[in-house]
Amino acid sequence: MFNIRKYVKGLVDTIIKNNGIIYEKSKVISIRKDTSGYKSYTDNGAVKSKYVVIATHYPIINIPGFYFLKMYQEKSYVIGIETNKKLFQGMYINSESPKISLRTAKDGEKDIILVGGMEHKVGAKIELEDAYKELEKVAKEMYEDAKIIYKWNTQDCITLDKIPYVGEFSELMQNVYVATGFKKWGMTTSNVAANIIADRILEKENKYAEIFKSTRLQPIKNRWEFGEMLKETANSLVINKFKEPEEELEDIECGQGKIVKIKNEKVGVYKDEEGKIYKIKPICSHLGCELSWNDLEKTWDCPCHGSRFDYKGHQIYGPAIKDLDIELD
Repeated sequence: MFNIRKYVKGLVDTIIKNNGIIYEKSKVISIRKDTSGYKSYTDNGAVKSKYVVIATHYPIINIPGFYFLKMYQEKSYVIGIETNKKLFQGMYINSESPKISLRTAKDGEKDIILVGGMEHKVGAKIELEDAYKELEKVAKEMYEDAKIIYKWNTQDCITLDKIPYVGEFSELMQNVYVATGFKKWGMTTSNVAANIIADRILEKENKYAEIFKSTRLQPIKNRWEFGEMLKETANSLVINKFKEPEEELEDIECGQGKIVKIKNEKVGVYKDEEGKIYKIKPICSHLGCELSWNDLEKTWDCPCHGSRFDYKGHQIYGPAIKDLDIELD
């Protein structure tokens, strides 16, 4: 257990001390080959470099690499609780399913417990609020007086063989590297990935490089999961697009979002608490999968690769880099 903010601040200070430059609010939307290396393009300009490391959580480049065929995104949940009873100290995770993690943390001067777990694939059509209820149940079994003071969730990239991809992005893009698929172990794996990639750039040997080799062509170890991913992608890309929506615009209540048919077109509609309506085309700007409505967070989520958009259509989670098309009246 350590303070991640202090850790990241230490990295930032070291980068700046060694004449590195950090550009904030500069989302990269494309990377193109240049005469002397590469140009990473943003909405406000481009950065030239000999080397590029794609550490965008889920890789934003589809071809080459084809990472969209060999990984997916998974969502997990956390609650923070306080109790009057004496707390354990440490960090724990179980070995069975469902996976539950426990750790203590500081909330100002007060000690609290973080209970995490209840993962599922992004875009799954389930009652998302149930995840928090299950975590609360775990907390109450440990501490009867447990009071929930925080709730949040996150998502992470998972590879099909559960080993992160670290190293060359593709054999067709020399000097471009990738680090992804950390499977919720980002704090530790990011450090391993940084050392592997730095050693590759400096032409040093790294004994872990082969384990995480990102261009590996091994037999698929998890055929069931691969089959499920292909099935979900086929449904979202093709089959679901031909299904007629079951509900009409008039059926949507305040605070709800649904896909309905308007003028013979599928439209994603959200009605806020005041009754104002927001319409989008429910097709992901990444690879065209049909989106699912996330009633817990009021977002449109992609069941194929985990991209997410707010109810106005603004992109908030990759690999998509563009906003959704807005449906105009």
